[in-house]
Amino acid sequence: MAAEPKPSDITASAHDRVYRSLRQQIMHGELPPGEALTLRGIGATFGVSMTPAREAVRRLVAEGALALSASGRISTPELTNERLEELAAIRALLEPELASRALPRAYPALIDRLRLINSMVDQTVAKRDAVGYIRSNLEFHRTLYLRAQAPAMLAMVETVWLQLGPTMRHLYSGMKHSGRLGHHMAIIAALKAGDEAGLQVAVRNDVTQGLRMLTT
Repeated sequence: MAAEPKPSDITASAHDRVYRSLRQQIMHGELPPGEALTLRGIGATFGVSMTPAREAVRRLVAEGALALSASGRISTPELTNERLEELAAIRALLEPELASRALPRAYPALIDRLRLINSMVDQTVAKRDAVGYIRSNLEFHRTLYLRAQAPAMLAMVETVWLQLGPTMRHLYSGMKHSGRLGHHMAIIAALKAGDEAGLQVAVRNDVTQGLRMLTT
């Protein structure tokens, strides 16, 4: 007969569920920048007590996904142009390296998968779906970077994506143009050709030029 779960195990499971769900919402821009949150509200949304809500918030604050003021106010971050450029610089350093490490394992099945995801990105652009765009764009990059087999580096990149989520949703929602510069197709072409230098340039352009366009 299976042992009854301990209360601490139930709390840990609830906290992890809230953390992962809220983290995904923030990363995908489902919450706007400066959105105020409360522990009571988070608990009600996810059907948990204050303890797992508090622990999830603590972890997200540590990752920069949420801001906690001296008065105890919890909110999603609001990023300045300078901060956006700083985060883009971090992406420009790490993501080309991840792409290079993925290149030896860029088999045809991966390239086909990236083409399919990119078609989903195009659909979100046509619909002017900012959240869908962020979600499918990150899926494109994550699918490639998983082949790098560099989990510590990918975790660092995902922390940057997490901090960018709310502001990117706000910026993409206000665009009067698609914001697509064809960099994903350049990434796919470089992968197919086994062109490491071209791949690094395409990834760096995709990371930096898109944000630069949004901040000017």
